[in-house]
Order: sequence, then C-alpha cells, then structure tokens
Amino acid sequence: MSRPLARSRSRRARARTALAAVVALTAGALSACGGSSGAGGKGSSVTLRVGATGWKEEEALLKFAHLDDTPYQVRWSLFQGGDRQLEAVRAGALDVASSSEIPPVFAAADGKPNFKVVAVRRGNTLNQEVVAPKGSPITSIAQLRGKKVGYVKNTTAHYFLYELLKRAGLGWDDIEAAPLDPDKGIAALNGGSIDAFAGYGNAVITAHQRGARTIGSGKDVLSGNFLWTASDDTLGGAAGRKALADLLARIDKAFAYVRDGRQKEYAKLMAAATHQPVDQALEEFTAGEAQRETGIRPVSAGATASEQKVADAFGDLGAVQRKLDVDEFWSDRLSARLRKALAS
Repeated sequence: MSRPLARSRSRRARARTALAAVVALTAGALSACGGSSGAGGKGSSVTLRVGATGWKEEEALLKFAHLDDTPYQVRWSLFQGGDRQLEAVRAGALDVASSSEIPPVFAAADGKPNFKVVAVRRGNTLNQEVVAPKGSPITSIAQLRGKKVGYVKNTTAHYFLYELLKRAGLGWDDIEAAPLDPDKGIAALNGGSIDAFAGYGNAVITAHQRGARTIGSGKDVLSGNFLWTASDDTLGGAAGRKALADLLARIDKAFAYVRDGRQKEYAKLMAAATHQPVDQALEEFTAGEAQRETGIRPVSAGATASEQKVADAFGDLGAVQRKLDVDEFWSDRLSARLRKALAS
C-alpha cells in the first residue's frame, strides 16, 4: 500500500536513527567483508538498499555482464540469511530483500507486514541439504530420532528439514532442534555439539569440504521460487518502482549473458567468492541451470499458491501462531513495469 510522501519520509528518518542497532541484530553486524556498496546512477535521487545472502552474487553478476551502470544508486548489503533481510526491511534499514519463500511468512506473522513480495526468481534447489559430520554413523533422516539437529531458522532449511522428517515418519518433537546461523552451524557440526545440520549454499559447500555427508536433500521438497520483497515505502513512489523493475530485469538478463557461453569465466568469479575450486563452481552452476534456469518473473497465481502451502506448513508446525493469508503480503504492483523491463 502507498503512503503519503511526508509520512514516508518521516518513517524513513526514524528508521535510519536505529539503523546501527538493526544491522547488529539482524545481520550479525553484516558480513565482515560486506557493508554496502554503490553502483551507477551518479546524482540519482533514487537509492535502492538491497540485501544479499551468502555472497553478493547479484552485484558481482551485474558487473560481470556489464549491466551495473544503473541510472540510480544501488547499495548491496550482505546478510546471513533471508530472514535477517526481512527483519531489516521491517525496521526500515533495507528497501529490498531476496529470500526463499519462508522468511516473508515469519515476517508477516504478527499481521502487520510493511512489505510486499513483488517478483519471483526461479532458481535451482541444489545445495539445500541435511548433512552429518565426517565419521558419523548417521546415514539417513530416520536415524535423527533423539538427535540434536542444527538448522537455519525461518529459512528453506527450516522448511525442508520439517518436510523430510515427516517423510521419514518423524515429527519435529522427535529431534532436539537447534536454531543456528550458517557459520555457527558448521562450527557446531565440526565441533561435535550437533549430530546433523540443515543448511544451504556456502554452508553446505563448506561442510562437504570438511568431510560431511548428505543424509537428506531439499532438492525435491522446495519449489525453486525465491522471492524479491520490497518495503511499502519503496513501492509507494513511481521512481522506486521503476528502479526496482529495471534492476530485476538486469539481473535476469545477466544470467542469460552467463548462459550464452560464459559459464567457465563466471565460475572463476564464483570460485573466488565461495572459496572452492573453479571446476567445482562450474559444475555447481551448470548443474543448477540444468535443473532449472535462473530467471526473474512477475508474481503469479501459481507462485502465490506455493507460498500459501509453505505458510500452512509452518502453521501446522506451530511455528506461526495465526492462520496466514499470503495475499496480505503479495502484490502485482510491480508486474506491469517488470514485464515491460524484461521484454526490453
């Protein structure tokens, strides 16, 4: 929903006074190598503060594809997870978040969402796994009964762990569930203080590098929908909507640019960021695109229904205390602009 401009500016001003505290609480003070960086748009009156998880993939991707010279400012900030991004959006410390389907459900659980899901990034569901440490006798999800299992709360890991337990005939109460950030989860796994860890992305890559073994995968549990969420303030102005639609279309075109014979070159960039061999990064990217080509899409009825299924699952789990109608925080307000930008 849009708000009067004066009120919007007032809310942003109040939010910025608490920015340092919000960042410390929601992003672990951001990544040590992170913070924010600008791109393009010198002198522009529009600045988009955009979140990223794992590594600043979209920022690096746009530079790689020579699409980073935007007619507006973009400030990228690195977070431990999409849940932390949504917390920052709610607090006014971030304008745009990228996440799985799960974080918006929890961010809207109090019934007062000040954000909207406005686009979907279709992507692969690889590197979403439950892993056991090197030397562990645990080889399946069914063997987790009574075990201490780390997971990244309010993320895909939370969801696919719950679903995998159900498929194995177990309930959430059959394990000792331990919510942990990805880096702390890997440390706990290696240190022997947890028996298994449900994680994603760089955390899973790191776990395997240290000898961990996959005992369950979210590959076929997850939809492949990754959501772009914007604050109501950002969507309240035409300039903000135009900038966001343009940014998302650039990301879509950048992935197409990589697929057009530049996979190995891009793998070198990935490898440097994720600290893995280039061949492994290339295999990861190629396998991911083979499973599902990455692309940005406007919101759709099918994507909304998938999000409702996730919300209902967390309601059944008792993690969300009220019945959620995801239409409360999904909007097609950006769709017309996004379609036009994608087609240009």
